[in-house]
Amino acid sequence: MTKLVTRYEDDLRLFRRSRWLQVGMIVLLVLYLIAPSVLSEFQLDVMSRIGVFAIGAVGLNLLTGYTGQVSLGHAFFVGVGAYVAVYFGTNHGWPLLVWLPAAALIGGLIGALIGPFALRLRGHYLAIVTLGLLFVGEHVFHNWESVTGGGAGSPVTAPLKVGSLDFARLEIGSEVYSREQGLFFLVWAVLAVVMLLAHNLIRSRPGRALQAVRDRDIAAEIIGVSLARYKVGAFAVSSMLAALAGALYAVVQQYVSPTEFGSQLGLFLSIQFIAIIIVGGMGTLFGSVLGAFVVGAMPRLIESMSTNTDLPFVSGDKGGPSGFLTVFSLNQMLFGVLIVAFLLFEPRGLAAVWFRIKGYFKSWPFSY
Repeated sequence: MTKLVTRYEDDLRLFRRSRWLQVGMIVLLVLYLIAPSVLSEFQLDVMSRIGVFAIGAVGLNLLTGYTGQVSLGHAFFVGVGAYVAVYFGTNHGWPLLVWLPAAALIGGLIGALIGPFALRLRGHYLAIVTLGLLFVGEHVFHNWESVTGGGAGSPVTAPLKVGSLDFARLEIGSEVYSREQGLFFLVWAVLAVVMLLAHNLIRSRPGRALQAVRDRDIAAEIIGVSLARYKVGAFAVSSMLAALAGALYAVVQQYVSPTEFGSQLGLFLSIQFIAIIIVGGMGTLFGSVLGAFVVGAMPRLIESMSTNTDLPFVSGDKGGPSGFLTVFSLNQMLFGVLIVAFLLFEPRGLAAVWFRIKGYFKSWPFSY
């Protein structure tokens, strides 16, 4: 018999009592365990990047999708996390359980300091202010050479060891995993924790306050919601997750450069995160993961294709002299097309497609 009424205490459980949810979690756990054994090194690298982008997209979704604050400076906080990994992990050899939380903490503190400046701004005014962070960040990353290595960039060799587990060369029993396999385990485990915490944050009182600020900020303030507290808090949490993603991005890529997080490339990275939440679905956490699968993997896949395949009009190793598009330009064009297409034809993103499919089967045979 179908359960028609959901009790309030059931809705507040950390893990809901749902048979299909439990089955889904078991399937995801099995896929998580077997994926490193069946995927190639390149595919595992792509999957690790998808996980990294999903973590950063969850942070941006909390800020934009749930609080209604637009930010084009997400790449700046990703850069902060990346250089925390370089400074504390690579340069000082701090263990993973220290430099990774330190990246999130420092990113969150910087976000909390910048957040108050955005209190009186909204919409495109806020977007322009956060855009300025990219240029400030590029200047700092270029000139603070003792921390960042300057314009030449820095290799990333931060320790990946937790107790007896070294994710750079993971050994479980008699099985020895490569670096790419270990990074897959690490990144997706962190993503699972982030998703769990974010999911329960939005179901709590602060989460409902964030959504009230997004929908009607003046009305929310009238009924007692502190706009300052929740807007700054959302900015801090978003920055914290962006920095966490940046730290993991640094160890996945094993090299970082100031140009990646500022100016043109930094703006492209910020737009990439915006494209992820638009394609996946703003205001939905699992939409951040769906969007990361589509958008986060695209640059790496196109880069590989342009190197090994003769793509029309694209210059690459096999693109020929007639190619007039670079891989970077092609990615920019595709992101633009995706954003426009989803805003026009599916504003709620891939999450809306899933909701429609779910609703169809829940109401079957009365679906139409």
